[in-house]
Amino acid sequence: MLELYKTRRSIRKFQDKAIEQEKVEEILKGALTAPSSKGKRPWELIAVTDKEILRKLGETRGASSRLIAGAAFGIAVIADSLITDVWTEDASIIAVMIQLSAHSLGLGSCWVQIRERFTPSQESAESYVKGILNIPEKYRVECILALGYPGEEKEPHEEEKLPYEKIHYNCF
Repeated sequence: MLELYKTRRSIRKFQDKAIEQEKVEEILKGALTAPSSKGKRPWELIAVTDKEILRKLGETRGASSRLIAGAAFGIAVIADSLITDVWTEDASIIAVMIQLSAHSLGLGSCWVQIRERFTPSQESAESYVKGILNIPEKYRVECILALGYPGEEKEPHEEEKLPYEKIHYNCF
């Protein structure tokens, strides 16, 4: 597992290659096993394969979201904030599980933050995404995950360079 963590990196360039349906299904099935506070599962996933929709989502935040347009597959991670006050944590957990699953299958991914972010014209990024994906008002949008076959290589994290000083035992 540690090797998976060390080699998973944010990929912002993707090959122009479709992801096999079996891999898509494995990622989505695995995501549905994500833990959530009190088992409430406030999250919903919107799987996006349509290139035109991915292009529009890539315009959400300007330069920091353009990578979505080059992805083979995107997943909007949304949650019903009325179900639980910890919807952001629950949505974050499922998003990370998706990223790790994708990496284990030879795919790259990148998290594009939507909640509390804005479009280049200062519209709420969340409102913009809700409009594109027809998301009902009661849902909040945490992020969009861009997935695809990596079009770039990144070095794994080196164990000797990990910030061990961030670990404290028994007290700060």
